[in-house]
Amino acid sequence: MSRFDAGLLERARRAVAAFSAKPQEPAAPAQPVDDDEAILAIVMPMCEHFEGFRSHPYLCSAGVPSIAFGATYYLDGRRVTLKDPPVSVAHGRALLRAQLRRDFIPNVRRLCPAARTPQRIAALADWTFNLGAGRLQASTMRKRVNAEDWPGARAECLKWDMAAGRRLRGLARRRQAEAALL
Repeated sequence: MSRFDAGLLERARRAVAAFSAKPQEPAAPAQPVDDDEAILAIVMPMCEHFEGFRSHPYLCSAGVPSIAFGATYYLDGRRVTLKDPPVSVAHGRALLRAQLRRDFIPNVRRLCPAARTPQRIAALADWTFNLGAGRLQASTMRKRVNAEDWPGARAECLKWDMAAGRRLRGLARRRQAEAALL
């Protein structure tokens, strides 16, 4: 895992501060965000930073063949195999964008309808990209999000910083960046 970019966390904190200056929750319910581009502009750099780029296929920590920024499928729907040729960074970004748009953003919208801002959807999409929609569906964090308990959701997000029974600094940093956007 690459070193943490302190600027990423600082940008996330500034985004949260900008929203904190206004009333957090308007009197009337906010409309869901339909603009995937605003969400992708936030979540793509997060995923790229925390996943890192690998041009050759590899087994992810869950044992699934992956390539580029953690893609498990190609644009044509084929699964990644360990025998596949390497890909360019541009192709890797296209794979990441397609996965986020096709799978992760829709799953977040379906499972967390209370997450209405691009920042919150992006944070949850990054979390889900890393941990999976099944974990999001079963998580206490999801319950907090849907109850619009944002401090509770941030606290729950920060708990997901372990792998194989060990707390990992890289996961802790990723969770901090996500929590800052919730």
